[in-house]
Amino acid sequence: MSAPAPPGSRGIDDLLAEARTRLVRVGPHETHRALARGAVLVDIRPAAQRAEHGEIPGAVIIERNVLEWRLDPRSDARLPFTHYDLEVIVTCQEGYTSSLAAAALQDLGLLRATDLEGGFKAWREAGLPTA
Repeated sequence: MSAPAPPGSRGIDDLLAEARTRLVRVGPHETHRALARGAVLVDIRPAAQRAEHGEIPGAVIIERNVLEWRLDPRSDARLPFTHYDLEVIVTCQEGYTSSLAAAALQDLGLLRATDLEGGFKAWREAGLPTA
């Protein structure tokens, strides 16, 4: 049995629920329409997951460990397309890590950040294009 949780700590279920209260999550078809109007889809999955399951054509690959540095408009390591009004949709494999990542982007000031509900798995199951 593990030791009791430290006072003030929160479990991952609580962190995920709090993050999702701030997001207007989008499904696969809504994400597809958003991409057509210029939104940026960011795939944060590690290379091994992308190799095993596939990719979404046109998604920008930014692995989770560098996401904030690449999309923070204040960062010296930012990508050239990032700006505070960027409509960015984050995806992971099943839509859990992406919720936490999108909330972190909102904390940086990218208030239109959200995530793909159900992640890559939902995209593929919806019959949308994969590579």
